[in-house]
Amino acid sequence: MDILIRKARQEDAQVAVPLIMEAIGDISMQMTGETEEAAITKEFINLFTRTDNRHSYLYTYIAEMEGKVAGVLVFYSAEQVITLDANLEDYLSAKKGTTVKIDSETLPGEWYIDTVVVDPTYRGHGIGTKLLTFSEQLVAGFGGGSLSLNVETEKDAAIRLYNRLGFTTICPWTIIGEPFHHMVKTVGPHEGVE
Repeated sequence: MDILIRKARQEDAQVAVPLIMEAIGDISMQMTGETEEAAITKEFINLFTRTDNRHSYLYTYIAEMEGKVAGVLVFYSAEQVITLDANLEDYLSAKKGTTVKIDSETLPGEWYIDTVVVDPTYRGHGIGTKLLTFSEQLVAGFGGGSLSLNVETEKDAAIRLYNRLGFTTICPWTIIGEPFHHMVKTVGPHEGVE
């Protein structure tokens, strides 16, 4: 079966957001300022359809299989996320009436895979690997550089996959008080990659 990867559109929110929320777990509470699942989903859909934060459709790619959303990649640079997170902090601080700080997830100069997730219906077809390879192609098209991601320390299968794809753990990381591995892969430039 063919897998098509394309830029996300605002109308992908209803299908993409639940997948992203599944992948990031409790981090979705920090990103939305909400604690109940229905409220988190509603606010996340709002953020997805906006253009000013890390979870905007502008920084999201969709893997389609059989014309359906089969997987999601959220991807941006460390430099982009400075502004994106400042916008989100301002938005959440105004919403909550108190200062909100978003945990940093990247080192300077990195291209960052915020989220890669595959719908359970489509797992086992290599979609996650295709999305990761697609992110490498994006980095190569931007002239190459460091591609990074964070993975929870107990997710052994994911860590093995990332190692097999050439990612190495360079340091421990903490997001919302939880331990992660910060993994990086160096990607060279390629001409003609889009």
